[in-house]
Amino acid sequence: MEKQVILNTRHFELTLNRLCYQLIENHHDFSSTVLIGLQPRGINVVARLKHQLEEILGHAITCGNLDITFYRDDFRRRERPIIPSVTNIDFDIENKKVVLVDDVLFTGRTIRAGLDALLAFGRPQKVELLTLIDRRFSRDLPIQADYVGKMVDTLHAERVSVEWKEIEGEDKVVLYTPETDE
Repeated sequence: MEKQVILNTRHFELTLNRLCYQLIENHHDFSSTVLIGLQPRGINVVARLKHQLEEILGHAITCGNLDITFYRDDFRRRERPIIPSVTNIDFDIENKKVVLVDDVLFTGRTIRAGLDALLAFGRPQKVELLTLIDRRFSRDLPIQADYVGKMVDTLHAERVSVEWKEIEGEDKVVLYTPETDE
């Protein structure tokens, strides 16, 4: 597979910083807003946003992690059994503004499952979507992010990978394109 860096470490940092300020512009001090990361990779985005927002605002931000495994429309179609991740929402979302966070918005199916799973915890006042990368021409469902780090036009066969310093050793976003035989 061919590999192309979409966001290098510097642009990755700037993108997360811009998203923080966009969130602050709309949610001010976060007194009635919570961030919830979708397992498995949205929790990395939430962790980084939480750290930066707390640095900027000077106080704690309420965040959680949401597992959507059994809310997915394809979980029974897999050959191997799937292992759920941990959900950690130890706060009330009733009448709160919820910012649902994921790393890559592709078909919209993960977000739909996230919305279904979220409603098991109460009825939020409002739900917004933040995604680091939006693969905008690949939707199966009419879902659109409110906050986008970067829009990327991709083919269905291509893969976008958000890589984290804590996991892969470097913050970057990579586009993998299958090699074609000519």
